[in-house]
Amino acid sequence: MCNMTRPIFFALMLFCLGAAPSHSADPPKPARKKVAALVTAYFHNSHADVLVSRLLETDTLDGKGNASPLELVSLYTDQVPPNDISRAMQRKHGFRLSPTIADALTLGHADGKLAVDGVLLIAEHGNYPTSDTGQTVYPKRRFFDETIAVFRKSERVVPLFIDKHLADNWGDAKHIYDTAAKMKIPLMAGSSLPQTWRHPAVDLKAGAKVKEVVVVSFHTLDAYGFHALEVAQALVERRKGGEAGIASVQCIEGDAVWRAEKQGVFDANLLDAAVSGMKWTKLRGDALRKAVTKPTLCTIDYRDGLRVSLLTLNDIVGEWAAAWRDADTGDVTATLFEAREFRPFMHFTWQLNGIESMMLTGKPAWPAERTLLTSGALDALLISKKQAGKRIETPRLHFGYKSAWSWKQPPPPPKDRPLNGP
Repeated sequence: MCNMTRPIFFALMLFCLGAAPSHSADPPKPARKKVAALVTAYFHNSHADVLVSRLLETDTLDGKGNASPLELVSLYTDQVPPNDISRAMQRKHGFRLSPTIADALTLGHADGKLAVDGVLLIAEHGNYPTSDTGQTVYPKRRFFDETIAVFRKSERVVPLFIDKHLADNWGDAKHIYDTAAKMKIPLMAGSSLPQTWRHPAVDLKAGAKVKEVVVVSFHTLDAYGFHALEVAQALVERRKGGEAGIASVQCIEGDAVWRAEKQGVFDANLLDAAVSGMKWTKLRGDALRKAVTKPTLCTIDYRDGLRVSLLTLNDIVGEWAAAWRDADTGDVTATLFEAREFRPFMHFTWQLNGIESMMLTGKPAWPAERTLLTSGALDALLISKKQAGKRIETPRLHFGYKSAWSWKQPPPPPKDRPLNGP
């Protein structure tokens, strides 16, 4: 024993007696927040899949990534299409598959009281009617009102996230926002694009003076044009004075778009700057304009003189990009918003990070007012489009807000596939 130190000796003694050496206990991990997901349809690569499945199978959707601090404890699916995967996911992961929204929120408890810490409302995809302006009428208000009924009965509220717009029409969107504000419900909504990678990694400087922003988009106005509106709003809410509200909107199509360009309705140099960083098309200038068979131009005029021009350029564009000019220096800045359009759709991870932050802290990561404004703008633009390009005054959008949200470049995405492109 003379050559044996005391710590080693006692360790050997404990081992011989069948006791393990003493170590300080690791601090307990915080309990995961329990969330309920209310979805319209849940199939492979649907919005329900790329958001909810991240709570089950890590942020890379394969069980090999970072685990979420949120625990999915219940799921309500409004429709069960032939390609549904919610039942298979339930068998694999064991969460509660609820027949009603109330059951998902109460976990079937007899007292009917709220039993979750947060709610994900994902009403995207499924077989639903369209409005007279062409928007899919997802049951967001019904989902919301049934959720509110449980909140009121429980005399308790929890954070609520609504995927994409608040609703397909202004009346429902305002109802959702006002009810949440009155009941002090932490509320977030919106697109995955404001949080995603930007190339180059730039943002509109906080407090900058800017007179015009041009955003390039693709697909349909109601589906992908909404993402473009959110991209624009996430930029311009940072301008000097903060958000001031929208005065009017207009939506025109076809050859009228290029006539409007020649008339100076939007800055052609900003369009060229926005397109310059795109991977999908090598066309520029006149060649680009000639290749687009049916362009769409949405003009959004703000109350403080700012103009946002949103151009949908199908046939040649499959990405979102923006460009803006500093009102003081005249300098032009442009950036591409990268969406990883293949599984695991990693841009949704950064949206989920914001959702997780709200669920954990009770404080929205970005303002719900942003999506209230974009939801109202989209509704008004589709009315203008239906009315053959009539300018629509928007007194209901005469509200301002200030945003403390600040974009940060996410970590580099996996390099297993190239950036967006054919």
